[in-house]
Amino acid sequence: MKWQHVSDNWAAFFDAISDRWPGADEAELEDIDGDQRAFVAYIAELTGQETSEAAQEIREWLSGELPSDVVMDPRHDDHSLKVSGKYLPDGEDVYDDDERYGDDG
Repeated sequence: MKWQHVSDNWAAFFDAISDRWPGADEAELEDIDGDQRAFVAYIAELTGQETSEAAQEIREWLSGELPSDVVMDPRHDDHSLKVSGKYLPDGEDVYDDDERYGDDG
C-alpha cells in the first residue's frame, strides 16, 4: 500500500488501524484526517515509542496487503468509482449501466 491510498480512503482504514493498534481511538483518527505526520506522532504517543520507531512500524504495516475490510468498504468503492472516471470517454457517466459487459444482473 502507499500512504496516498490510505490518505484518500482514510475513514475506510479505521478498522484496519484499530486491528493493528488496538488502543487507537476513532475520534482521534478522524482528527488526523489522513495526515501522515500526525498519524506517526499519534502512533508514537499511543505505543510509547520514539517517532522514528512508530514511523518504521507504520512502514511495515504499509508493506502488507490492502486489508479486505477496506476493499469491501463502500467509501473505498465510491472513491474507486470516482477515480475510474478518468478512463471514461467525455460525456459518459461513471455510474452508467454496464449491462453490455455482462456484470449487471
